[in-house]
Amino acid sequence: MTQPIQRIGVLTSGGDCAGLNAVIRAVAYRAIGTYGWEVFGIVDGTLGLIERPLRYRRLDLQFFTNSHLREGGTLLGTTNKGDPFAFPMPDGSHRDRSADFVEGVRELGLDALVVIGGDGSMKIVSRLCAAGNIGMVGVPKTIDNDVHGTDTSVGFSTASNVVTEALDRLQPTAASHHRVMILEVMGRDAGHIALNAGISGGADVILMPEVPYSLEGVAEKIRSVLQDEGRSHALVVVAEGCHTAGGETPTISYSGEQQRYGGIGHYLMDRISDMTGAETRVTILGHVQRGGTPSMHDRLLASAFGVNAVDLVARGEFGKMVAWQHRSVVAVPLDNVTIGPRALDPAGTLMHTARGLGIYCGNFDRLATDDAKGL
Repeated sequence: MTQPIQRIGVLTSGGDCAGLNAVIRAVAYRAIGTYGWEVFGIVDGTLGLIERPLRYRRLDLQFFTNSHLREGGTLLGTTNKGDPFAFPMPDGSHRDRSADFVEGVRELGLDALVVIGGDGSMKIVSRLCAAGNIGMVGVPKTIDNDVHGTDTSVGFSTASNVVTEALDRLQPTAASHHRVMILEVMGRDAGHIALNAGISGGADVILMPEVPYSLEGVAEKIRSVLQDEGRSHALVVVAEGCHTAGGETPTISYSGEQQRYGGIGHYLMDRISDMTGAETRVTILGHVQRGGTPSMHDRLLASAFGVNAVDLVARGEFGKMVAWQHRSVVAVPLDNVTIGPRALDPAGTLMHTARGLGIYCGNFDRLATDDAKGL
């Protein structure tokens, strides 16, 4: 773009997480304080630019207080529903409303957009921006930490801390009642939360979507803990996106015929109890992982991302996402990011660490066999 930047928009899209407000704050501080631009926060993600009248709020330095740095969620609101290219209409039909988005950007007079989202959100918004020749810079956020090109995303640290604390609270109860406690955590496509928090929280079993497992392998580990190690209890962490041992995806129906992930914890509870004879209970942490006060790491990461995203806009480096690599913020092309979720590396350091601690993480021999078959 050749015209000078005067006015930018910032929006959050997809699921919420801790640290979003810190990004918004950093974007506004850098854009206004350093470059003298106007900043507009788009309400409820892409919906704020698609719906009429437009929904937005002007952000100035007087708007922000130090409390925003400490607050979870997003002050702008967000959405993970309604693909703008196939937008659901009241009559049940679907309509392409990408032109409405582009027109909304023009009507508001925005010269560029800073989009805070996961890989799915950034893929959709980057298509919208490309359709209107709108400059876009992305900021990675997701508790699942499954965005390509960045070592970590905003929200992951806080969510992992929440899960670790949950394990800290479940362990005394498990020990007191001689139980196996199963903690089902978020992670539809990747097991980053389960692995990081499972190691930190002293789990005996960690199950993730990336690694196949067997019920006998799980039961054998628990028997070993209860019999060979002489411990009276065990902790199991499982990501919600894990399949059953038979390869099925547990789902729960809601709002009519809609489906969502859920049920793997109860599936394991019944089978562990039958196979080991141990009294077993399950806790589903759910959306507790998304909320709460952002951790120090998430506040720091969010602030660094927000400042550097604005700097990319100032340099006209659009079509990129800020990322954290090797203790520094870098810019990576969005085309390298919007390629689906980033899975755990079964040969990575943390998986090696978990196995070195004796944690059962699945059947790696089966994984190697599947890889050899090209599965």
